[in-house]
Amino acid sequence: MNKKVIKRVTGIHRQLEIINSGSCMELPNETLSDIQAIVTEKAIEKLYFEAHYQYKHELEAFRKRFTVPIVFKTGIETFDDDFRNKVLKKGVFFNAPNDVASHFESICLLVGIQGQTKEMIQRDIEILLKHFKYGCINIFQNNSTPIKADEDLIEWFRNTYGALEKLANIEILWHNTDFGVGGNSHEA
Repeated sequence: MNKKVIKRVTGIHRQLEIINSGSCMELPNETLSDIQAIVTEKAIEKLYFEAHYQYKHELEAFRKRFTVPIVFKTGIETFDDDFRNKVLKKGVFFNAPNDVASHFESICLLVGIQGQTKEMIQRDIEILLKHFKYGCINIFQNNSTPIKADEDLIEWFRNTYGALEKLANIEILWHNTDFGVGGNSHEA
């Protein structure tokens, strides 16, 4: 499947984001070789990969596999340590936002979860804008987990921070398929 998807890359924007709902370090070597080949073939000038925070010390070695600059993004979800690790069970531990920013240029935040507060979200947005070059804000969608969306909080976020999506360096995923992946769009 990876080969089929990679062959569909047009290179029209000279940038390529690899979304694998995991960490780029976990992609098969053959897939990484295919990505490098398409980078060369389509004159890609910048790559975007996702990596779990636990791989922070492997990013530089990974960069050496490719001939173009790479922006790494990581899913922090929130800078509230208790909520991130006790409620979301993310397993991401650090002392300060600078710890994350020293390794990653881009983070993903998760917004609109029951138990999350407006103050938590405000702080997360402030940290994103102050410490990171890029950001992706994912609006929580109900799924098979016991964690549920807070529709009032999502509406508050839309009214308070919806204009962030007009910034070139911020993406807001109002639905989990907004990247064009998931649902029927994964068919190659």
